[in-house]
Amino acid sequence: MSDDDHKSIFMKWIGEHGSSVLKVARAYSLTSEECQDLSQEILLQAWRSLPRYQGKASPATWFYRVALHTAMNWKRNDHPRRTRQQPLLIEQTLITETADGAEQAQQRETVEQLYAAIHQLPKTEAALVLLYLENLSYSEISEVLGISENHVGVKLNRARKSLFALMNGGTDES
Repeated sequence: MSDDDHKSIFMKWIGEHGSSVLKVARAYSLTSEECQDLSQEILLQAWRSLPRYQGKASPATWFYRVALHTAMNWKRNDHPRRTRQQPLLIEQTLITETADGAEQAQQRETVEQLYAAIHQLPKTEAALVLLYLENLSYSEISEVLGISENHVGVKLNRARKSLFALMNGGTDES
């Protein structure tokens, strides 16, 4: 693949899948600065990995796979520093524009609690929840994570129960 082809494909895929990079980075980082750093790391890894892309998976699946693997490695390697920081996670796109100030504040608090709970999940469960929140099908999730669709359902059910318990002070009332 020529350098121009490489750059052209990469820029096209960033345009199509760049939002997934930011969402993965946000799910695996605690501050906006970390989110930006991790996003750059994911893009760098995607750039380096593009020549090895064989077309066995869709570009969206490949991009998610690179993003998740990079984020999981980054999280593992960067854990000691991150444990000394407090999370600052507010997902503006989930806050409805029609809600009044009190409703928006409540929605922000719920989203912050959700991301705090996601950060407490094991890394594979956090990745699974992230893909689910991206509205990927079980088939797409299984392809990204390399597990069967049935296993996706089982693991997702467990992750939901864990999130519910984490968000409700450890009580599991499913």
